[in-house]
Amino acid sequence: MNEMTSVSQETSAKTPALPDAQTVTDVKHWTDRLFSFRMTRPASMRFRSGEFVMIGLMGEVNEKTGKAKPLLRAYSIASPSWDEELEFYSIKVQDGPLTSRLQHIKVGDEVIMRPKPVGTLVHDALLPGKRIWFFATGTGFAPFASLLREPQTYEDYDEIIITHTCREAGELTYGRELIEGLQQDELLNEVIGDGFWKKIKYYPTTTREQSPKMGRITDLMRSGEAFDELGVEPLNPESDRAMICGNLAFNLELKEMFEEYGLEEGANSKPAHYVVEKAFLD
Repeated sequence: MNEMTSVSQETSAKTPALPDAQTVTDVKHWTDRLFSFRMTRPASMRFRSGEFVMIGLMGEVNEKTGKAKPLLRAYSIASPSWDEELEFYSIKVQDGPLTSRLQHIKVGDEVIMRPKPVGTLVHDALLPGKRIWFFATGTGFAPFASLLREPQTYEDYDEIIITHTCREAGELTYGRELIEGLQQDELLNEVIGDGFWKKIKYYPTTTREQSPKMGRITDLMRSGEAFDELGVEPLNPESDRAMICGNLAFNLELKEMFEEYGLEEGANSKPAHYVVEKAFLD
């Protein structure tokens, strides 16, 4: 794991040179594979915590036309709906068309964003319940970083369980520090209620590097170990709701398990017991 670096400073107001561009205000490199960044938010932009937008940079100039087109990818918004800025959490892919360049952004740089948020990981897509589960792998933690700072999450549920599975221990740092930071968040403690964070049960695991808890969350659920350690019963449609944001194999495996539990997949147009973010690719 590389030493975490942080760069933050006042960004002077200026007219963006790129279409639909926002200005980067902060960048943090968590490991050699992961980084997060914050940027300005359009005053007119509205979104629901858990949604995603298309962001990116200008692509290479086409030799035939002499023009360049935006290179955009879907990114979950990691900041809550009330935040004055937008936060994103990203993987670094050295030969990736976008992330090979995006990972090098600095404070003051511009990032293109299409301000039309969409997504299924929203409270509106779930029926009322007592407990909500957030299942994430890798940078799939991003939408839950938003929802964990959303007051409605604590108004709607008595208990919030978040599982985060990564290959290496350092890849859990972003999520762990965010959850630990909720305890000292004066604004949220005032708005939601002092000690709101006590509703959270955090269950991080790794699959390659040694850590306090090893194993894939799906295996730990099948064995019953995860439920025993969390002190809860397996998911059931009467009390449990769930959101999934992970790699494709993880999503499909959890969906199969949820169907066995009797849970039905929901959508904005038809709320049910669980939802999956189909746009995410780790």
